[in-house]
Amino acid sequence: MDENDISYEVRGAIFTVYNALGPGLLESTYETVLTYVLKEKGLDVQRQVPLPIIFNDIVLDSAYRIDLLINDLVIIELKSVETVTPLHHKQVLTYLKLSGLKLGLLVNFNSSNISQSIWRKVNSL
Repeated sequence: MDENDISYEVRGAIFTVYNALGPGLLESTYETVLTYVLKEKGLDVQRQVPLPIIFNDIVLDSAYRIDLLINDLVIIELKSVETVTPLHHKQVLTYLKLSGLKLGLLVNFNSSNISQSIWRKVNSL
């Protein structure tokens, strides 16, 4: 599967989780349930993946963690917040740049309309 195929499957899983749970729960709840649904679809899902910083050819540990990494190709950054800010969008773009990956999805489950709360972010895709 390429990034676009994975993105399609992830979006379907997001709708499944949202329709079952609704808005307003903790981010960790959505992460747990979404991981389960994606694994049921046969995708490889890693949770809370450490993301180091490379500076002057030296790998430095950091506090950054990718919420979900799907098939080692797509980053999913989950939120359950009142308002998604420009900083949240920049966070996904920075994770893409640091990881060298091409596609990320930013998702805010604390929304009355989940279809308007999924943003696709690309890095040279």
